[in-house]
Amino acid sequence: MKDLVDVVVIGGGSAGLAAAVTAAREGATVRLLERHGFLGGMGTASLVHTFCGLYLLRQEPEAVLANPGLPSEIAGRMIAATGQGPVRMGRVDVLPQHPVEFVRIADELVAGEPSLDVRWHTEVTGASRDGDGWEIAWSCRGQAGKTRAAAVVDASGDAVLADWIGAPAEMTESPKLQRPAYVFGVQGVESSNDPLTLAGWLVEGVRAGDLPSAALGLTFRSSGRPGESFGTLDLTGAEQQDGYDPLDPACLSRLEVEGRKVASAAVNFLRARANGWQRAFVSHWPARAGVRESRRWMGETRLLGPDILSGRRFGDEIALATWPLELRETAKGAKLRFPEGDRPAGIPLGCLRVKGEDRLFVAGRCISCDHDAQASIRVMGTGFATGQAAGLAAATRADGGEMTEVIKRLRPVF
Repeated sequence: MKDLVDVVVIGGGSAGLAAAVTAAREGATVRLLERHGFLGGMGTASLVHTFCGLYLLRQEPEAVLANPGLPSEIAGRMIAATGQGPVRMGRVDVLPQHPVEFVRIADELVAGEPSLDVRWHTEVTGASRDGDGWEIAWSCRGQAGKTRAAAVVDASGDAVLADWIGAPAEMTESPKLQRPAYVFGVQGVESSNDPLTLAGWLVEGVRAGDLPSAALGLTFRSSGRPGESFGTLDLTGAEQQDGYDPLDPACLSRLEVEGRKVASAAVNFLRARANGWQRAFVSHWPARAGVRESRRWMGETRLLGPDILSGRRFGDEIALATWPLELRETAKGAKLRFPEGDRPAGIPLGCLRVKGEDRLFVAGRCISCDHDAQASIRVMGTGFATGQAAGLAAATRADGGEMTEVIKRLRPVF
Protein backbone atom coordinates (compact mmCIF):
# COMPACT_ATOMS: atom_id res chain seq x y z
CA MET A 1 0.00 0.00 0.00
CA LYS A 2 1.46 3.38 -1.03
CA ASP A 3 -0.12 6.80 -1.34
CA LEU A 4 0.85 10.43 -1.81
CA VAL A 5 0.31 13.50 0.39
CA ASP A 6 1.91 16.92 0.76
CA VAL A 7 2.99 16.51 4.39
CA VAL A 8 3.51 13.56 6.73
CA VAL A 9 3.59 14.33 10.46
CA ILE A 10 5.08 11.69 12.74
CA GLY A 11 3.62 11.73 16.25
CA GLY A 12 0.40 13.32 17.46
CA GLY A 13 1.49 14.89 20.74
CA SER A 14 1.19 18.62 21.38
CA ALA A 15 3.73 19.45 18.66
CA GLY A 16 2.46 16.91 16.12
CA LEU A 17 -1.16 17.93 16.59
CA ALA A 18 -0.25 21.58 16.05
CA ALA A 19 1.91 20.77 13.02
CA ALA A 20 -0.75 18.66 11.31
CA VAL A 21 -3.61 21.10 11.90
CA THR A 22 -1.50 24.09 10.82
CA ALA A 23 -0.34 22.39 7.61
CA ALA A 24 -3.91 21.37 6.78
CA ARG A 25 -5.15 24.91 7.36
CA GLU A 26 -2.58 26.04 4.80
CA GLY A 27 -4.30 23.82 2.24
CA ALA A 28 -1.84 20.91 2.36
CA THR A 29 -2.95 17.30 2.29
CA VAL A 30 -1.63 15.84 5.54
CA ARG A 31 -1.14 12.34 6.92
CA LEU A 32 -0.65 12.20 10.71
CA LEU A 33 0.80 8.93 12.03
CA GLU A 34 0.14 8.24 15.73
CA ARG A 35 0.94 5.08 17.71
CA HIS A 36 -1.92 5.46 20.21
CA GLY A 37 -5.68 5.63 19.64
CA PHE A 38 -5.88 9.32 20.55
CA LEU A 39 -3.80 12.47 20.18
CA GLY A 40 -2.18 14.64 22.83
CA GLY A 41 1.01 12.77 23.75
CA MET A 42 2.22 13.61 27.24
CA GLY A 43 -1.01 15.49 27.91
CA THR A 44 -3.19 12.44 27.31
CA ALA A 45 -1.18 9.22 27.10
CA SER A 46 0.99 10.24 30.07
CA LEU A 47 -1.75 12.19 31.94
CA VAL A 48 0.35 15.36 32.37
CA HIS A 49 -2.42 17.69 33.49
CA THR A 50 -1.03 21.20 33.05
CA PHE A 51 0.00 23.15 29.97
CA CYS A 52 3.31 24.84 30.78
CA GLY A 53 5.09 27.38 28.58
CA LEU A 54 1.97 29.12 27.26
CA TYR A 55 2.52 32.37 29.14
CA LEU A 56 5.23 34.99 29.46
CA LEU A 57 7.12 35.20 32.72
CA ARG A 58 5.81 38.38 34.26
CA GLN A 59 5.40 40.92 36.98
CA GLU A 60 2.05 42.07 35.55
CA PRO A 61 -1.19 41.14 37.37
CA GLU A 62 -2.58 39.05 34.49
CA ALA A 63 -1.13 36.12 32.55
CA VAL A 64 -0.12 36.97 28.97
CA LEU A 65 -0.09 34.37 26.17
CA ALA A 66 3.32 34.28 24.53
CA ASN A 67 2.63 32.69 21.14
CA PRO A 68 -0.42 33.59 19.05
CA GLY A 69 -2.26 31.29 16.67
CA LEU A 70 -2.87 27.64 17.52
CA PRO A 71 -1.22 27.72 21.00
CA SER A 72 -3.63 30.47 22.04
CA GLU A 73 -6.58 28.73 20.36
CA ILE A 74 -5.94 25.47 22.22
CA ALA A 75 -5.58 27.36 25.50
CA GLY A 76 -8.95 29.03 24.88
CA ARG A 77 -10.63 25.74 24.07
CA MET A 78 -9.25 24.15 27.25
CA ILE A 79 -10.40 27.05 29.43
CA ALA A 80 -13.88 26.74 27.94
CA ALA A 81 -13.86 22.97 28.58
CA THR A 82 -12.68 22.99 32.20
CA GLY A 83 -13.79 26.41 33.40
CA GLN A 84 -10.29 26.93 34.81
CA GLY A 85 -8.00 29.74 33.73
CA PRO A 86 -4.26 30.09 34.24
CA VAL A 87 -2.97 29.43 37.76
CA ARG A 88 0.00 31.18 39.32
CA MET A 89 2.53 28.71 40.79
CA GLY A 90 5.43 30.57 42.30
CA ARG A 91 6.91 32.63 39.46
CA VAL A 92 5.19 30.83 36.59
CA ASP A 93 1.68 30.60 35.16
CA VAL A 94 0.29 27.20 34.13
CA LEU A 95 -3.02 26.24 32.59
CA PRO A 96 -4.75 23.24 34.22
CA GLN A 97 -5.92 20.78 31.61
CA HIS A 98 -7.83 17.52 31.77
CA PRO A 99 -6.58 14.67 29.54
CA VAL A 100 -10.15 13.61 28.67
CA GLU A 101 -10.95 17.12 27.45
CA PHE A 102 -7.66 17.32 25.56
CA VAL A 103 -8.55 14.17 23.61
CA ARG A 104 -11.92 15.68 22.69
CA ILE A 105 -10.38 19.02 21.68
CA ALA A 106 -7.80 17.25 19.52
CA ASP A 107 -10.54 15.20 17.84
CA GLU A 108 -12.48 18.39 17.09
CA LEU A 109 -9.44 20.13 15.65
CA VAL A 110 -8.70 17.18 13.38
CA ALA A 111 -12.32 16.76 12.32
CA GLY A 112 -12.40 20.39 11.25
CA GLU A 113 -9.72 19.84 8.59
CA PRO A 114 -10.94 17.70 5.64
CA SER A 115 -7.44 17.49 4.14
CA LEU A 116 -6.02 15.97 7.35
CA ASP A 117 -6.03 12.17 7.63
CA VAL A 118 -5.06 10.61 10.97
CA ARG A 119 -3.84 7.02 11.12
CA TRP A 120 -3.98 5.86 14.73
CA HIS A 121 -2.27 2.69 16.06
CA THR A 122 0.43 3.25 13.45
CA GLU A 123 4.20 3.08 13.97
CA VAL A 124 6.81 4.39 11.55
CA THR A 125 9.15 1.58 10.51
CA GLY A 126 11.44 3.34 8.05
CA ALA A 127 12.13 6.37 5.90
CA SER A 128 14.04 7.12 2.73
CA ARG A 129 14.49 10.00 0.33
CA ASP A 130 12.24 9.80 -2.72
CA GLY A 131 13.29 12.33 -5.32
CA ASP A 132 12.61 15.77 -3.86
CA GLY A 133 10.44 14.29 -1.14
CA TRP A 134 10.24 11.40 1.30
CA GLU A 135 8.88 7.89 1.52
CA ILE A 136 7.72 6.92 5.01
CA ALA A 137 7.15 3.24 5.81
CA TRP A 138 4.65 2.37 8.53
CA SER A 139 2.92 -0.60 10.09
CA CYS A 140 -0.42 -1.13 11.82
CA ARG A 141 -1.18 -4.51 13.40
CA GLY A 142 0.83 -6.39 10.81
CA GLN A 143 -0.39 -4.33 7.86
CA ALA A 144 2.51 -2.50 6.22
CA GLY A 145 2.31 0.49 3.95
CA LYS A 146 4.26 3.44 2.56
CA THR A 147 3.30 7.07 2.18
CA ARG A 148 5.15 9.48 -0.07
CA ALA A 149 5.24 13.10 1.01
CA ALA A 150 6.75 16.29 -0.32
CA ALA A 151 7.71 17.25 3.26
CA VAL A 152 7.90 15.57 6.66
CA VAL A 153 7.62 16.79 10.25
CA ASP A 154 9.19 14.59 12.94
CA ALA A 155 7.23 15.35 16.12
CA SER A 156 7.87 11.91 17.63
CA GLY A 157 9.69 13.26 20.69
CA ASP A 158 12.52 10.78 20.06
CA ALA A 159 13.86 11.89 16.65
CA VAL A 160 12.80 8.51 15.27
CA LEU A 161 13.78 9.30 11.67
CA ALA A 162 17.39 10.13 12.54
CA ASP A 163 18.63 6.54 12.52
CA TRP A 164 16.55 5.58 9.49
CA ILE A 165 18.16 8.23 7.28
CA GLY A 166 21.57 8.38 8.94
CA ALA A 167 21.16 11.99 10.07
CA PRO A 168 23.09 13.52 12.98
CA ALA A 169 21.39 13.34 16.37
CA GLU A 170 22.45 13.39 20.01
CA MET A 171 21.32 12.22 23.42
CA THR A 172 22.56 13.36 26.81
CA GLU A 173 24.49 10.77 28.79
CA SER A 174 22.32 8.62 31.03
CA PRO A 175 23.23 10.06 34.47
CA LYS A 176 22.13 13.58 33.41
CA LEU A 177 18.98 12.71 31.46
CA GLN A 178 15.82 14.29 32.84
CA ARG A 179 14.10 11.67 34.98
CA PRO A 180 10.80 10.29 33.64
CA ALA A 181 7.46 11.19 35.23
CA TYR A 182 4.75 8.71 36.16
CA VAL A 183 1.24 10.18 36.48
CA PHE A 184 -1.86 8.20 37.44
CA GLY A 185 -5.49 8.93 38.27
CA VAL A 186 -7.05 8.55 41.72
CA GLN A 187 -10.74 8.70 42.59
CA GLY A 188 -12.71 8.43 45.80
CA VAL A 189 -10.77 11.06 47.75
CA GLU A 190 -13.51 12.58 49.91
CA SER A 191 -11.65 15.53 51.39
CA SER A 192 -8.58 17.45 50.42
CA ASN A 193 -5.39 17.12 52.44
CA ASP A 194 -2.65 19.66 52.89
CA PRO A 195 0.25 18.59 50.62
CA LEU A 196 2.63 18.74 53.57
CA THR A 197 0.39 16.40 55.55
CA LEU A 198 0.36 13.85 52.72
CA ALA A 199 4.11 14.22 52.30
CA GLY A 200 4.52 13.54 56.02
CA TRP A 201 2.54 10.33 55.74
CA LEU A 202 4.68 9.20 52.79
CA VAL A 203 7.91 9.96 54.66
CA GLU A 204 6.63 7.95 57.61
CA GLY A 205 5.77 5.04 55.30
CA VAL A 206 9.23 5.02 53.74
CA ARG A 207 10.97 5.21 57.13
CA ALA A 208 8.87 2.32 58.42
CA GLY A 209 9.69 0.22 55.38
CA ASP A 210 6.06 0.14 54.24
CA LEU A 211 6.75 2.14 51.07
CA PRO A 212 9.61 2.16 48.55
CA SER A 213 11.86 5.23 48.65
CA ALA A 214 10.54 6.36 45.25
CA ALA A 215 7.29 7.34 46.98
CA LEU A 216 9.04 10.28 48.69
CA GLY A 217 8.61 12.52 45.66
CA LEU A 218 4.95 11.65 45.08
CA THR A 219 2.52 14.58 44.96
CA PHE A 220 -1.23 14.76 44.42
CA ARG A 221 -3.26 17.49 42.74
CA SER A 222 -7.01 17.77 42.28
CA SER A 223 -8.18 17.43 38.68
CA GLY A 224 -10.98 19.92 39.23
CA ARG A 225 -13.55 17.12 39.12
CA PRO A 226 -15.27 15.85 42.28
CA GLY A 227 -13.24 13.21 44.10
CA GLU A 228 -10.60 12.95 41.36
CA SER A 229 -6.89 13.66 41.71
CA PHE A 230 -3.72 13.01 39.76
CA GLY A 231 -0.68 11.52 41.45
CA THR A 232 2.73 12.40 40.03
CA LEU A 233 6.11 10.93 40.85
CA ASP A 234 9.53 11.09 39.26
CA LEU A 235 11.19 7.73 38.73
CA THR A 236 14.88 7.63 39.54
CA GLY A 237 16.10 5.40 36.73
CA ALA A 238 18.22 3.67 39.39
CA GLU A 239 16.13 0.54 39.02
CA GLN A 240 17.49 0.11 35.49
CA GLN A 241 20.11 -2.62 35.24
CA ASP A 242 22.25 -0.89 32.62
CA GLY A 243 21.41 2.76 33.28
CA TYR A 244 18.40 4.76 32.21
CA ASP A 245 17.87 4.60 28.44
CA PRO A 246 14.55 6.05 27.18
CA LEU A 247 15.03 4.38 23.78
CA ASP A 248 15.50 0.86 25.15
CA PRO A 249 12.35 -1.31 25.27
CA ALA A 250 13.51 -3.29 28.31
CA CYS A 251 14.18 -0.08 30.21
CA LEU A 252 10.81 1.41 29.25
CA SER A 253 9.08 -1.80 30.31
CA ARG A 254 10.68 -1.71 33.73
CA LEU A 255 9.67 1.94 34.15
CA GLU A 256 6.00 1.07 33.61
CA VAL A 257 6.11 -1.74 36.17
CA GLU A 258 7.95 0.41 38.72
CA GLY A 259 5.49 3.28 38.30
CA ARG A 260 2.46 1.08 38.89
CA LYS A 261 4.15 -0.63 41.84
CA VAL A 262 4.98 2.62 43.65
CA ALA A 263 1.60 4.22 42.88
CA SER A 264 -0.39 1.21 44.11
CA ALA A 265 1.62 0.95 47.30
CA ALA A 266 1.25 4.66 48.06
CA VAL A 267 -2.51 4.77 47.52
CA ASN A 268 -3.04 1.64 49.62
CA PHE A 269 -0.90 3.14 52.38
CA LEU A 270 -2.78 6.47 52.37
CA ARG A 271 -6.14 4.73 52.26
CA ALA A 272 -5.34 3.11 55.60
CA ARG A 273 -4.07 6.29 57.29
CA ALA A 274 -4.93 9.64 55.66
CA ASN A 275 -8.17 11.46 56.42
CA GLY A 276 -10.62 11.31 53.50
CA TRP A 277 -8.70 8.55 51.66
CA GLN A 278 -10.60 5.57 53.07
CA ARG A 279 -12.41 5.02 49.75
CA ALA A 280 -9.62 6.16 47.43
CA PHE A 281 -8.46 3.93 44.59
CA VAL A 282 -6.28 4.12 41.48
CA SER A 283 -8.80 4.80 38.72
CA HIS A 284 -6.60 4.86 35.63
CA TRP A 285 -3.04 4.23 34.54
CA PRO A 286 -1.22 6.23 31.87
CA ALA A 287 -0.79 4.61 28.49
CA ARG A 288 2.93 5.20 28.99
CA ALA A 289 5.35 6.75 31.45
CA GLY A 290 6.23 10.35 30.72
CA VAL A 291 9.67 10.48 29.10
CA ARG A 292 10.98 14.03 29.41
CA GLU A 293 14.17 13.75 27.39
CA SER A 294 15.67 11.39 24.83
CA ARG A 295 17.28 11.79 21.39
CA ARG A 296 17.38 15.20 19.67
CA TRP A 297 18.06 16.24 16.10
CA MET A 298 21.14 18.24 15.14
CA GLY A 299 19.73 21.12 13.14
CA GLU A 300 20.97 24.16 11.28
CA THR A 301 20.92 26.01 14.62
CA ARG A 302 21.40 24.56 18.10
CA LEU A 303 19.59 26.39 20.91
CA LEU A 304 21.67 26.47 24.10
CA GLY A 305 20.93 26.85 27.79
CA PRO A 306 22.70 30.25 27.94
CA ASP A 307 20.44 31.43 25.09
CA ILE A 308 17.39 30.71 27.26
CA LEU A 309 18.89 32.26 30.38
CA SER A 310 19.95 35.46 28.60
CA GLY A 311 16.70 35.85 26.65
CA ARG A 312 18.61 35.74 23.36
CA ARG A 313 16.71 36.74 20.23
CA PHE A 314 17.30 35.54 16.67
CA GLY A 315 16.64 36.96 13.23
CA ASP A 316 14.80 33.82 12.11
CA GLU A 317 12.83 33.16 15.30
CA ILE A 318 9.36 31.66 14.91
CA ALA A 319 8.27 31.27 18.54
CA LEU A 320 9.17 32.26 22.07
CA ALA A 321 10.49 30.01 24.83
CA THR A 322 9.05 31.30 28.10
CA TRP A 323 9.48 28.40 30.54
CA PRO A 324 12.49 28.39 32.88
CA LEU A 325 15.06 25.63 32.74
CA GLU A 326 13.21 22.88 34.61
CA LEU A 327 15.99 20.48 35.49
CA ARG A 328 14.89 17.08 36.78
CA GLU A 329 18.14 15.17 36.63
CA THR A 330 17.23 13.37 39.87
CA ALA A 331 13.93 12.27 41.39
CA LYS A 332 14.20 14.87 44.16
CA GLY A 333 12.07 17.50 42.41
CA ALA A 334 12.65 20.26 39.91
CA LYS A 335 15.48 22.77 40.00
CA LEU A 336 14.31 25.91 38.21
CA ARG A 337 16.68 28.40 36.61
CA PHE A 338 15.01 31.59 35.41
CA PRO A 339 16.18 33.86 32.58
CA GLU A 340 17.60 37.29 33.29
CA GLY A 341 14.78 39.76 33.84
CA ASP A 342 12.27 37.01 33.00
CA ARG A 343 12.94 37.73 29.32
CA PRO A 344 11.63 35.25 26.73
CA ALA A 345 14.12 33.67 24.35
CA GLY A 346 13.53 33.29 20.65
CA ILE A 347 13.39 29.85 19.03
CA PRO A 348 14.98 30.10 15.59
CA LEU A 349 13.58 28.27 12.59
CA GLY A 350 17.05 26.74 12.19
CA CYS A 351 16.34 24.56 15.25
CA LEU A 352 13.44 23.01 13.34
CA ARG A 353 15.43 22.34 10.15
CA VAL A 354 17.66 19.30 9.83
CA LYS A 355 21.13 19.92 8.46
CA GLY A 356 21.30 19.19 4.75
CA GLU A 357 17.60 18.31 4.45
CA ASP A 358 15.43 20.86 2.65
CA ARG A 359 12.04 19.21 3.30
CA LEU A 360 12.46 17.67 6.74
CA PHE A 361 11.36 19.60 9.83
CA VAL A 362 11.19 18.77 13.52
CA ALA A 363 8.99 19.97 16.39
CA GLY A 364 8.53 19.43 20.10
CA ARG A 365 11.12 18.18 22.54
CA CYS A 366 13.42 16.71 19.86
CA ILE A 367 14.26 20.01 18.12
CA SER A 368 17.93 20.94 17.84
CA CYS A 369 19.08 22.13 21.29
CA ASP A 370 21.33 21.14 24.14
CA HIS A 371 20.36 19.40 27.38
CA ASP A 372 19.76 22.62 29.32
CA ALA A 373 17.70 24.37 26.64
CA GLN A 374 15.63 21.22 26.22
CA ALA A 375 14.64 21.53 29.88
CA SER A 376 12.77 24.68 28.85
CA ILE A 377 11.41 23.98 25.36
CA ARG A 378 10.11 20.44 26.06
CA VAL A 379 6.87 21.61 27.73
CA MET A 380 3.54 21.36 25.90
CA GLY A 381 2.85 25.06 25.50
CA THR A 382 6.14 25.48 23.65
CA GLY A 383 5.41 22.24 21.77
CA PHE A 384 2.24 23.81 20.34
CA ALA A 385 4.34 26.75 19.13
CA THR A 386 7.16 24.77 17.50
CA GLY A 387 4.60 22.40 16.01
CA GLN A 388 2.71 25.29 14.47
CA ALA A 389 5.95 26.59 12.97
CA ALA A 390 7.03 23.20 11.63
CA GLY A 391 3.60 22.59 10.10
CA LEU A 392 3.63 25.96 8.36
CA ALA A 393 7.19 25.42 7.14
CA ALA A 394 6.42 21.93 5.80
CA ALA A 395 3.29 23.10 3.99
CA THR A 396 5.19 26.04 2.55
CA ARG A 397 8.04 23.91 1.21
CA ALA A 398 5.65 21.29 -0.14
CA ASP A 399 4.07 24.09 -2.18
CA GLY A 400 7.46 25.40 -3.33
CA GLY A 401 7.47 28.43 -1.02
CA GLU A 402 10.37 30.02 0.81
CA MET A 403 11.19 30.04 4.52
CA THR A 404 11.35 33.82 4.60
CA GLU A 405 7.56 33.87 4.41
CA VAL A 406 7.31 31.50 7.39
CA ILE A 407 9.58 33.72 9.48
CA LYS A 408 7.64 36.82 8.48
CA ARG A 409 4.30 35.29 9.45
CA LEU A 410 5.42 33.84 12.79
CA ARG A 411 7.82 36.52 14.04
CA PRO A 412 6.98 37.01 17.76
CA VAL A 413 5.26 40.24 18.78
CA PHE A 414 6.93 40.55 22.22
